Amino acid sequence: MSSIKKKGLVPLYMFLLPGLVLIILFNYIPILGLQMAFKDYSFRDGIWGSSWVGLQNFKEFTASSDFWRATGNTFLLTMLRLLFVFPTTIVLALLINEVRNFAFKRTVQSFSYLPHFISWIVVVGFLDAFLSIDSGAANSILRSLGVNPIAFMGSESWFRPVFILSSMWKELGWGTILYLAAISSINPVLYEAALVDGAGRFTQMRYITLPAIVPIISIVLILTIPGLLSVGIDQIYAMINPANIAVAEVIDTYVLRLGIGQAQYSMTTAIGLVMSVISMILLLVTNSISKRLGGDGLW
Repeated sequence: MSSIKKKGLVPLYMFLLPGLVLIILFNYIPILGLQMAFKDYSFRDGIWGSSWVGLQNFKEFTASSDFWRATGNTFLLTMLRLLFVFPTTIVLALLINEVRNFAFKRTVQSFSYLPHFISWIVVVGFLDAFLSIDSGAANSILRSLGVNPIAFMGSESWFRPVFILSSMWKELGWGTILYLAAISSINPVLYEAALVDGAGRFTQMRYITLPAIVPIISIVLILTIPGLLSVGIDQIYAMINPANIAVAEVIDTYVLRLGIGQAQYSMTTAIGLVMSVISMILLLVTNSISKRLGGDGLW
């Protein structure tokens, strides 16, 4: 009987084979390329034939002022997104849950999800048109109010507000999915008991709904913290230009500029290795802190 069961499991394990092959090809084999961080890589000699330079690449990028500027911008933009987008997502999920009209609730959810499926290139194209200093609707309104037009997309002072607001508009609804799923699993008896005790909707939200989704919030936060070093090259690369590069360039765009633009593959590999190690440390520390504070962790 056991042999029959084992034979029956073989086809199921075969379904894992494509996924295992992809993981090996794209996650494990590329690890061999990390040696480029310790070599003076050249196309002619290849990875294996290039000469070893030790920690020279690490010393060079840490001595670059552009690297530290990009690192500072990365942390600042990610912290702004964490401070504004992350809690706003939770608030939106709580508000959507309080909507009692089922049709209206589904309509709000659908419209809030839609921007997630729009490419950042399209979104930034829309922003360029809407915020254009010459013909944009935003500046047309400012002119009608007697205010001088503002170069939103080409201004260092306006880059961060536009970055945060566009991030909110695009990802706010999509980020509520996990929280709404967690809220739907709360026992309705808790709300009925609170209603009998005279608790209003805000009180129910504060003492029942919010505490019930704290474990999900902890897990999402743990997964978000390691991303402090990766703001999202798809959005930044579309928004960056010579006028705002001082506040817009992040580690991802800096690596792209060095690797693709200047062919400094060894240095960019070294930067990527350091960022990966820091991200892993952030993940371990955040997971440990979450568990010590009584929340849930990933393991």
